[in-house]
Formats: sequence, C-alpha cells, structure tokens
Amino acid sequence: MAESAVKGSMRMENEPEKLAAAARAGDAQAFGSLYELYFDRIYRFIYYRCLHRETAEDLCSKTFLKALGGLTGFDSEKGSFGSWLYRIALNNLTDHFRKSGRFEVVSDVWELPSEQDPLFDAHNRLYWEKLKPVFDELEPAKKEIIIMRVWDGLSFGEIAELTGRSEAACKMTFKRTIVALRKSVPLSMLMLFIVFKQSVL
Repeated sequence: MAESAVKGSMRMENEPEKLAAAARAGDAQAFGSLYELYFDRIYRFIYYRCLHRETAEDLCSKTFLKALGGLTGFDSEKGSFGSWLYRIALNNLTDHFRKSGRFEVVSDVWELPSEQDPLFDAHNRLYWEKLKPVFDELEPAKKEIIIMRVWDGLSFGEIAELTGRSEAACKMTFKRTIVALRKSVPLSMLMLFIVFKQSVL
C-alpha cells in the first residue's frame, strides 16, 4: 500500500514535466492542463505581492503567455516546470514595479502602499496594517521563505530553486522563524495570516 502511494506521488511530481514536453511538441491540450494545474498558484503568488486583483490577473495572463512562447527554453534537467513558471511570474512582477516607479525590487512590495495608491485593494488595507508590523520584524530572507511557504504554498524544493538556497537551509530557516513567531506574535495576529490569504480568491 505504501509503495503504491509513493509511486503515485512520483507520477504526480513528474506530470508537469511530461505535460511541458508534450506542449513543447505542439500539444495545445497539454499546455491547457498545465494552465489548469498552475493558474491558482501563480495568481496567488502574484496577488500577494501586488495586492490588486486586476493587476494580478493581467500579470498572471502575461506569465502564461510568456511560458507558452518560451517553452523551448524550459529544461527539466535544470529545475522543475513549476519553478520555471514562478521565475517568469517573478520577472513580470519586477518589470511591472520598475515601470510603475513604485518599487525597485519585488521584496519592497511589502511596504504598505499609500492611501492614494490605486493599485491597492481597499478591503485589504485593514488586514495589511495589522500584518505589516509582523513582517517588519523579519529579516528579508526569512520573510521571503515564510511568504513562499505559507502563502504561496510552494514546496521547499521549489523555494530552494527560486531563492538559490539549499532545500535543507530553507527548511531550517522556515522552522526557526515559525518557532520564533509563535513565541512573539499573538494568536490573533497569526490568524490574520489565514484571513488575509482567504480574502484573495
């Protein structure tokens, strides 16, 4: 029974790469399956960094269009399809923020936008004003890993590929940071993490 579960898990892990290979060969249905598999995750990844639905939808669409047009550049031996797709999304975010003049790097989006900022959803401001102090206490590297793991739902392997750190280092940083947060952050504040996340979709 356990062996069967392991084999099933391995098939699921290899599925995106197989679909990507088929899509690269011209199988439109295979790319459609990749779109369905990753759309929600990529949307959330972008939304948590721009906090604006229309912008997130636009950048999400651009991410998949770039992925479709750049499939020949995907090499499964260099990393997973998911990590490759997230990297495209991250590049789109960086370009967007630089063009808008709001931020120089994506990590800066965790600064609270001004009252006049049209790209910030008003219903998220109250949540963010309470959450921001928690993030301000974290070092950038720790903040990045917490966000990717808790909000983006990325595996430690994917986080390692995106950050350039080892998987073991990502796991250790996450564990130590969560332990520290539990000791210093009120339970009500931690619950806001969940509320804020659920308000996205």
